Amino acid sequence: MTSLAEDRSRTRVTPGTVGVISVIVLLHLIGWGVLVGLVIPAGIPLGGSGGTLVALGAGLTAYALGVRHAFDADHIAAIDNTTRRLAERGRPSHTVGFWFSLGHSTIVVVLCVLLTFGISAIGTSLADDSSALRTWTGVIGPTVSGVFLLVIAAINIASLRRRHGHAGGPVLRLLGPFEKAVDRPSRMYVVGLLFGLGFDTATEIGLLALAGAATLVAVPWWAALTLPVLFAAGMSAFDTTQGAIMRRAYTWQPGRRSIGEVYAIAMTGFSVVAAVLIAIVQLSDVLVANLGLGGPLPWLASVGIDDLGFALTGLLLATWIAVLLLTRGARTRTA
Repeated sequence: MTSLAEDRSRTRVTPGTVGVISVIVLLHLIGWGVLVGLVIPAGIPLGGSGGTLVALGAGLTAYALGVRHAFDADHIAAIDNTTRRLAERGRPSHTVGFWFSLGHSTIVVVLCVLLTFGISAIGTSLADDSSALRTWTGVIGPTVSGVFLLVIAAINIASLRRRHGHAGGPVLRLLGPFEKAVDRPSRMYVVGLLFGLGFDTATEIGLLALAGAATLVAVPWWAALTLPVLFAAGMSAFDTTQGAIMRRAYTWQPGRRSIGEVYAIAMTGFSVVAAVLIAIVQLSDVLVANLGLGGPLPWLASVGIDDLGFALTGLLLATWIAVLLLTRGARTRTA
Protein backbone atom coordinates (compact mmCIF):
# COMPACT_ATOMS: atom_id res chain seq x y z
CA MET A 1 0.00 0.00 0.00
CA THR A 2 1.12 3.53 -0.67
CA SER A 3 1.93 5.97 2.08
CA LEU A 4 -0.06 9.11 2.86
CA ALA A 5 2.78 11.24 1.53
CA GLU A 6 2.73 9.36 -1.78
CA ASP A 7 -1.05 9.77 -2.07
CA ARG A 8 -0.73 13.51 -1.44
CA SER A 9 2.00 13.82 -4.07
CA ARG A 10 -0.25 12.18 -6.62
CA THR A 11 -3.15 14.53 -5.98
CA ARG A 12 -1.09 17.71 -5.60
CA VAL A 13 -1.72 20.34 -8.26
CA THR A 14 1.66 21.07 -9.84
CA PRO A 15 2.67 24.19 -11.79
CA GLY A 16 2.69 22.04 -14.93
CA THR A 17 -0.93 21.05 -14.35
CA VAL A 18 -1.90 24.68 -13.79
CA GLY A 19 -0.16 25.60 -17.03
CA VAL A 20 -1.97 22.90 -19.00
CA ILE A 21 -5.36 23.91 -17.62
CA SER A 22 -4.58 27.56 -18.37
CA VAL A 23 -3.77 26.79 -22.01
CA ILE A 24 -7.00 24.81 -22.45
CA VAL A 25 -9.05 27.58 -20.83
CA LEU A 26 -7.27 30.17 -23.00
CA LEU A 27 -8.13 28.25 -26.17
CA HIS A 28 -11.79 28.20 -25.15
CA LEU A 29 -11.79 31.89 -24.27
CA ILE A 30 -10.14 32.89 -27.55
CA GLY A 31 -12.28 30.61 -29.72
CA TRP A 32 -15.68 31.31 -28.21
CA GLY A 33 -14.81 34.89 -27.25
CA VAL A 34 -13.87 35.89 -30.79
CA LEU A 35 -16.82 34.02 -32.29
CA VAL A 36 -19.49 35.39 -29.94
CA GLY A 37 -17.93 38.77 -29.19
CA LEU A 38 -16.62 39.79 -32.62
CA VAL A 39 -17.58 37.51 -35.51
CA ILE A 40 -21.32 37.22 -34.83
CA PRO A 41 -21.95 40.90 -33.91
CA ALA A 42 -20.09 41.98 -37.06
CA GLY A 43 -22.24 39.72 -39.26
CA ILE A 44 -19.19 37.99 -40.75
CA PRO A 45 -20.33 35.04 -42.93
CA LEU A 46 -18.14 32.45 -41.21
CA GLY A 47 -20.24 29.54 -42.43
CA GLY A 48 -20.37 30.67 -46.03
CA SER A 49 -23.41 32.90 -45.62
CA GLY A 50 -24.63 35.56 -43.22
CA GLY A 51 -26.62 35.13 -40.05
CA THR A 52 -25.96 34.50 -36.38
CA LEU A 53 -27.12 30.88 -36.44
CA VAL A 54 -24.91 29.99 -39.41
CA ALA A 55 -21.78 31.44 -37.79
CA LEU A 56 -22.60 29.84 -34.45
CA GLY A 57 -23.28 26.53 -36.18
CA ALA A 58 -19.87 26.66 -37.90
CA GLY A 59 -18.19 27.21 -34.54
CA LEU A 60 -20.12 24.43 -32.85
CA THR A 61 -19.30 22.08 -35.73
CA ALA A 62 -15.57 22.83 -35.44
CA TYR A 63 -15.67 22.28 -31.68
CA ALA A 64 -17.67 19.04 -32.05
CA LEU A 65 -15.18 17.74 -34.62
CA GLY A 66 -12.39 18.33 -32.10
CA VAL A 67 -14.28 16.51 -29.34
CA ARG A 68 -15.13 13.64 -31.66
CA HIS A 69 -11.53 13.31 -32.81
CA ALA A 70 -10.38 13.06 -29.20
CA PHE A 71 -12.26 9.75 -29.01
CA ASP A 72 -10.64 8.24 -32.10
CA ALA A 73 -9.31 4.80 -31.32
CA ASP A 74 -5.69 5.63 -32.14
CA HIS A 75 -5.80 8.64 -29.81
CA ILE A 76 -7.16 6.58 -26.93
CA ALA A 77 -4.69 3.75 -27.44
CA ALA A 78 -1.64 6.02 -27.80
CA ILE A 79 -2.50 8.16 -24.76
CA ASP A 80 -3.52 5.21 -22.60
CA ASN A 81 -0.49 3.02 -23.35
CA THR A 82 1.98 5.90 -22.95
CA THR A 83 0.35 6.99 -19.70
CA ARG A 84 0.62 3.46 -18.33
CA ARG A 85 4.29 3.18 -19.28
CA LEU A 86 5.24 6.49 -17.65
CA ALA A 87 3.10 5.88 -14.54
CA GLU A 88 4.58 2.42 -14.09
CA ARG A 89 8.04 4.03 -13.95
CA GLY A 90 6.95 6.68 -11.48
CA ARG A 91 7.28 9.52 -13.98
CA PRO A 92 4.84 12.42 -14.49
CA SER A 93 2.11 11.23 -16.85
CA HIS A 94 -1.04 13.27 -16.23
CA THR A 95 -0.45 15.62 -19.20
CA VAL A 96 0.22 12.98 -21.87
CA GLY A 97 -3.16 13.61 -23.51
CA PHE A 98 -2.63 17.37 -23.56
CA TRP A 99 0.72 17.24 -25.34
CA PHE A 100 -0.53 14.66 -27.83
CA SER A 101 -3.58 16.78 -28.71
CA LEU A 102 -1.43 19.92 -28.93
CA GLY A 103 0.81 18.28 -31.51
CA HIS A 104 -2.15 17.00 -33.49
CA SER A 105 -3.87 20.39 -33.36
CA THR A 106 -0.73 22.07 -34.71
CA ILE A 107 -1.20 20.27 -38.03
CA VAL A 108 -4.81 21.43 -38.26
CA VAL A 109 -3.98 25.04 -37.34
CA VAL A 110 -1.09 25.25 -39.82
CA LEU A 111 -3.26 23.82 -42.57
CA CYS A 112 -6.03 26.32 -41.89
CA VAL A 113 -3.56 29.22 -41.77
CA LEU A 114 -2.34 28.26 -45.23
CA LEU A 115 -5.89 27.97 -46.52
CA THR A 116 -6.96 31.26 -44.94
CA PHE A 117 -4.09 33.19 -46.49
CA GLY A 118 -5.04 32.08 -49.95
CA ILE A 119 -2.90 29.00 -50.65
CA SER A 120 -5.86 27.30 -52.31
CA ALA A 121 -3.74 24.56 -53.91
CA ILE A 122 -3.59 22.82 -50.53
CA GLY A 123 -7.37 22.84 -50.23
CA THR A 124 -7.71 21.42 -53.74
CA SER A 125 -5.17 18.67 -52.99
CA LEU A 126 -6.88 17.74 -49.72
CA ALA A 127 -10.26 17.49 -51.44
CA ASP A 128 -8.81 15.18 -54.13
CA ASP A 129 -8.30 11.63 -52.86
CA SER A 130 -5.94 10.87 -55.77
CA SER A 131 -3.65 13.86 -55.24
CA ALA A 132 0.01 13.35 -54.33
CA LEU A 133 -0.53 15.15 -51.00
CA ARG A 134 -3.39 12.87 -49.96
CA THR A 135 -1.44 9.80 -51.13
CA TRP A 136 1.66 10.61 -49.09
CA THR A 137 -0.15 11.80 -46.00
CA GLY A 138 -2.40 8.75 -46.25
CA VAL A 139 0.74 6.62 -45.92
CA ILE A 140 2.73 8.64 -43.38
CA GLY A 141 -0.02 9.26 -40.80
CA PRO A 142 -1.43 5.72 -40.47
CA THR A 143 2.04 4.12 -40.71
CA VAL A 144 3.46 6.27 -37.91
CA SER A 145 0.34 5.63 -35.85
CA GLY A 146 0.41 1.87 -36.40
CA VAL A 147 4.13 1.45 -35.72
CA PHE A 148 3.97 3.62 -32.60
CA LEU A 149 1.07 1.60 -31.19
CA LEU A 150 2.85 -1.71 -31.84
CA VAL A 151 6.06 -0.47 -30.21
CA ILE A 152 4.37 0.99 -27.14
CA ALA A 153 2.28 -2.19 -26.76
CA ALA A 154 5.45 -4.32 -26.89
CA ILE A 155 7.09 -2.15 -24.24
CA ASN A 156 4.08 -2.49 -21.94
CA ILE A 157 4.00 -6.26 -22.36
CA ALA A 158 7.72 -6.51 -21.61
CA SER A 159 7.32 -4.24 -18.58
CA LEU A 160 4.48 -6.33 -17.22
CA ARG A 161 6.54 -9.49 -17.64
CA ARG A 162 9.47 -7.90 -15.85
CA ARG A 163 7.17 -6.80 -13.04
CA HIS A 164 6.22 -10.43 -12.48
CA GLY A 165 9.78 -11.69 -12.35
CA HIS A 166 10.57 -12.37 -16.00
CA ALA A 167 13.68 -11.01 -17.65
CA GLY A 168 13.26 -8.14 -20.05
CA GLY A 169 14.95 -9.98 -22.89
CA PRO A 170 16.40 -8.69 -26.16
CA VAL A 171 13.12 -7.08 -27.27
CA LEU A 172 13.06 -4.67 -24.35
CA ARG A 173 16.73 -3.81 -24.89
CA LEU A 174 16.03 -3.24 -28.59
CA LEU A 175 13.22 -0.83 -27.69
CA GLY A 176 15.40 1.07 -25.23
CA PRO A 177 16.08 4.03 -27.57
CA PHE A 178 12.36 4.48 -28.09
CA GLU A 179 11.76 4.58 -24.34
CA LYS A 180 14.37 7.30 -24.00
CA ALA A 181 12.84 9.24 -26.90
CA VAL A 182 9.40 9.35 -25.25
CA ASP A 183 10.33 9.55 -21.58
CA ARG A 184 8.12 12.51 -20.57
CA PRO A 185 4.68 13.85 -21.52
CA SER A 186 6.02 16.78 -23.57
CA ARG A 187 7.64 14.32 -26.01
CA MET A 188 4.12 13.27 -27.02
CA TYR A 189 3.85 16.58 -28.89
CA VAL A 190 5.95 15.14 -31.73
CA VAL A 191 3.94 11.90 -31.67
CA GLY A 192 0.69 13.85 -31.98
CA LEU A 193 2.23 15.92 -34.77
CA LEU A 194 3.09 12.78 -36.74
CA PHE A 195 -0.30 11.21 -36.08
CA GLY A 196 -1.92 14.34 -37.49
CA LEU A 197 -0.23 13.96 -40.87
CA GLY A 198 -3.07 11.67 -41.95
CA PHE A 199 -5.12 14.86 -42.53
CA ASP A 200 -8.47 13.05 -42.08
CA THR A 201 -9.88 15.49 -39.56
CA ALA A 202 -7.79 18.35 -40.93
CA THR A 203 -9.67 17.91 -44.19
CA GLU A 204 -12.99 18.46 -42.45
CA ILE A 205 -11.73 21.57 -40.68
CA GLY A 206 -10.09 22.76 -43.91
CA LEU A 207 -13.40 22.54 -45.72
CA LEU A 208 -15.02 24.57 -42.95
CA ALA A 209 -12.30 27.20 -43.28
CA LEU A 210 -12.72 27.28 -47.05
CA ALA A 211 -16.48 27.68 -46.72
CA GLY A 212 -16.02 30.63 -44.39
CA ALA A 213 -13.10 32.16 -46.29
CA ALA A 214 -14.48 31.90 -49.83
CA THR A 215 -13.46 35.50 -50.28
CA LEU A 216 -10.85 37.13 -48.10
CA VAL A 217 -12.67 40.43 -48.47
CA ALA A 218 -15.82 39.13 -46.75
CA VAL A 219 -14.09 36.99 -44.10
CA PRO A 220 -11.06 38.39 -42.24
CA TRP A 221 -8.26 35.96 -41.54
CA TRP A 222 -8.76 36.18 -37.77
CA ALA A 223 -12.41 35.20 -38.12
CA ALA A 224 -11.63 32.12 -40.26
CA LEU A 225 -8.99 30.98 -37.78
CA THR A 226 -11.64 30.84 -35.07
CA LEU A 227 -12.55 27.40 -36.43
CA PRO A 228 -9.21 25.61 -35.87
CA VAL A 229 -8.89 27.26 -32.45
CA LEU A 230 -12.29 25.84 -31.44
CA PHE A 231 -11.27 22.46 -32.85
CA ALA A 232 -8.06 22.51 -30.79
CA ALA A 233 -9.99 23.58 -27.68
CA GLY A 234 -12.41 20.66 -27.92
CA MET A 235 -9.79 18.02 -28.67
CA SER A 236 -7.30 19.21 -26.04
CA ALA A 237 -9.95 19.34 -23.30
CA PHE A 238 -11.11 15.76 -23.83
CA ASP A 239 -7.71 14.22 -24.65
CA THR A 240 -6.28 15.80 -21.49
CA THR A 241 -9.18 14.52 -19.40
CA GLN A 242 -8.77 11.01 -20.78
CA GLY A 243 -5.04 11.02 -19.98
CA ALA A 244 -5.60 12.33 -16.45
CA ILE A 245 -8.25 9.69 -15.71
CA MET A 246 -6.05 6.88 -17.02
CA ARG A 247 -3.11 8.21 -15.01
CA ARG A 248 -5.21 8.01 -11.86
CA ALA A 249 -6.32 4.50 -12.79
CA TYR A 250 -2.76 3.29 -13.31
CA THR A 251 -1.31 4.89 -10.17
CA TRP A 252 -4.12 3.64 -7.93
CA GLN A 253 -3.06 0.61 -5.91
CA PRO A 254 -5.70 -1.87 -4.66
CA GLY A 255 -5.42 -2.78 -0.99
CA ARG A 256 -4.89 -6.51 -1.56
CA ARG A 257 -1.94 -7.89 -3.48
CA SER A 258 -3.93 -10.55 -5.33
CA ILE A 259 -6.48 -8.01 -6.53
CA GLY A 260 -3.69 -5.62 -7.44
CA GLU A 261 -2.06 -8.21 -9.69
CA VAL A 262 -5.32 -9.00 -11.46
CA TYR A 263 -6.01 -5.28 -11.82
CA ALA A 264 -2.59 -4.57 -13.37
CA ILE A 265 -2.92 -7.46 -15.81
CA ALA A 266 -6.48 -6.52 -16.79
CA MET A 267 -5.77 -2.83 -17.35
CA THR A 268 -2.58 -3.52 -19.28
CA GLY A 269 -4.16 -6.36 -21.24
CA PHE A 270 -7.09 -4.29 -22.44
CA SER A 271 -4.95 -1.36 -23.53
CA VAL A 272 -2.31 -3.54 -25.23
CA VAL A 273 -4.86 -5.63 -27.14
CA ALA A 274 -6.64 -2.50 -28.32
CA ALA A 275 -3.36 -0.90 -29.45
CA VAL A 276 -2.34 -3.99 -31.41
CA LEU A 277 -5.79 -4.33 -33.02
CA ILE A 278 -5.87 -0.68 -34.10
CA ALA A 279 -2.30 -0.86 -35.42
CA ILE A 280 -3.03 -3.98 -37.48
CA VAL A 281 -6.12 -2.40 -39.03
CA GLN A 282 -4.29 0.83 -39.88
CA LEU A 283 -1.23 -0.87 -41.35
CA SER A 284 -3.39 -3.32 -43.32
CA ASP A 285 -5.25 -0.39 -44.86
CA VAL A 286 -1.96 1.22 -45.91
CA LEU A 287 -0.67 -2.03 -47.46
CA VAL A 288 -3.89 -2.75 -49.33
CA ALA A 289 -4.39 0.82 -50.59
CA ASN A 290 -0.81 1.37 -51.73
CA LEU A 291 0.59 -2.07 -52.55
CA GLY A 292 -2.59 -3.93 -53.43
CA LEU A 293 -1.75 -6.86 -51.16
CA GLY A 294 -4.38 -9.57 -50.78
CA GLY A 295 -5.04 -12.44 -48.42
CA PRO A 296 -6.59 -11.47 -45.07
CA LEU A 297 -5.33 -7.88 -45.35
CA PRO A 298 -8.36 -6.48 -47.25
CA TRP A 299 -10.67 -7.93 -44.60
CA LEU A 300 -8.55 -6.48 -41.80
CA ALA A 301 -8.44 -3.10 -43.55
CA SER A 302 -12.24 -3.09 -43.73
CA VAL A 303 -12.70 -3.49 -39.98
CA GLY A 304 -14.39 -0.38 -38.65
CA ILE A 305 -12.59 1.21 -35.71
CA ASP A 306 -14.25 4.64 -35.84
CA ASP A 307 -16.27 4.05 -32.68
CA LEU A 308 -13.78 1.75 -30.97
CA GLY A 309 -12.37 4.69 -29.01
CA PHE A 310 -15.64 5.17 -27.14
CA ALA A 311 -15.85 1.46 -26.36
CA LEU A 312 -12.22 1.32 -25.24
CA THR A 313 -12.65 4.32 -22.94
CA GLY A 314 -15.75 2.78 -21.37
CA LEU A 315 -14.09 -0.62 -20.97
CA LEU A 316 -11.01 0.78 -19.24
CA LEU A 317 -13.11 2.88 -16.88
CA ALA A 318 -15.43 -0.06 -16.18
CA THR A 319 -12.43 -2.23 -15.25
CA TRP A 320 -11.10 0.43 -12.89
CA ILE A 321 -14.48 0.95 -11.21
CA ALA A 322 -15.12 -2.81 -10.91
CA VAL A 323 -11.81 -3.44 -9.15
CA LEU A 324 -12.35 -0.38 -6.95
CA LEU A 325 -15.73 -1.70 -5.82
CA LEU A 326 -14.31 -5.21 -5.35
CA THR A 327 -11.52 -3.86 -3.18
CA ARG A 328 -13.86 -1.81 -1.04
CA GLY A 329 -16.15 -4.81 -0.64
CA ALA A 330 -13.23 -6.94 0.53
CA ARG A 331 -12.20 -4.27 3.05
CA THR A 332 -15.76 -4.05 4.38
CA ARG A 333 -15.98 -7.80 4.93
CA THR A 334 -12.64 -7.90 6.80
CA ALA A 335 -13.41 -4.83 8.94
